[in-house]
Amino acid sequence: MTTAHPDHILIVDDDREIRSLLCDYLERQGLRATAVADGRQMQAALDKGRFDLLILDLMLPGDDGLTLCRNLRALPATAQLPILMLTARGDEVDRILGLEMGADDYLPKPFVPRELLARIRAVLRRTRALPPNLRGATAAPRAHRFAFAGWRLDTAARQLLDEDEVVVVLSGAEYRLLLVLIEHAQRVLNRDQLLELTQGREAEVFDRSIDLLISRLRQRLRDDAREPRIIKTVRGEGYVLAAEVREIDAAGAPVGDGVR
Repeated sequence: MTTAHPDHILIVDDDREIRSLLCDYLERQGLRATAVADGRQMQAALDKGRFDLLILDLMLPGDDGLTLCRNLRALPATAQLPILMLTARGDEVDRILGLEMGADDYLPKPFVPRELLARIRAVLRRTRALPPNLRGATAAPRAHRFAFAGWRLDTAARQLLDEDEVVVVLSGAEYRLLLVLIEHAQRVLNRDQLLELTQGREAEVFDRSIDLLISRLRQRLRDDAREPRIIKTVRGEGYVLAAEVREIDAAGAPVGDGVR
């Protein structure tokens, strides 16, 4: 249904015909659409305007879609911009890579336009249903600092720091997963809940990507996978951040009662 302020979709694809077809189709469905051919044009468009969702082709001239996705997730202004990745590749490895880099959905070519539209709407709906701290960058959520098991997470800088103040680099997907676990510390979350909270996805997504992300996050946290003490597996139920989490200020002092 067309609204006074239709969602604005940015399409990045080097195929002129696909750009034209997608723009025409989406606009007939009541959306706004802008299409560009590569990462340089994408950045120029993002610098000039606000977009509600990005459709990003994997195979592009210059930086590919995975690189662009990772770069967008590293910037505060685009860290939470919903991204739907398009690609001619359909194998499992590329799907996992796309999700790891921070894509919210993944659709292989060729695709039916109606399915693309359904996925766009699902991503937008799920993203807007997330807690404020995980919504789009335009929401400007309050910054938080959390301390747990000798680690600190700074949501303003999107940085994980160890006890020596050394920054441990996280991918966009790893950061969002850790933040969700922190926000729900001591609570067991199953894969579907983690997928919805971190990636805005429904059940059809490759749900084992969560297991892969948990494994990578444990490596970042130096948490022994055989006997984890920070992120524990609850057999048959899901995962839980078992460590005590405290909200702290810039000086490291507890905020309020501090405990989450």
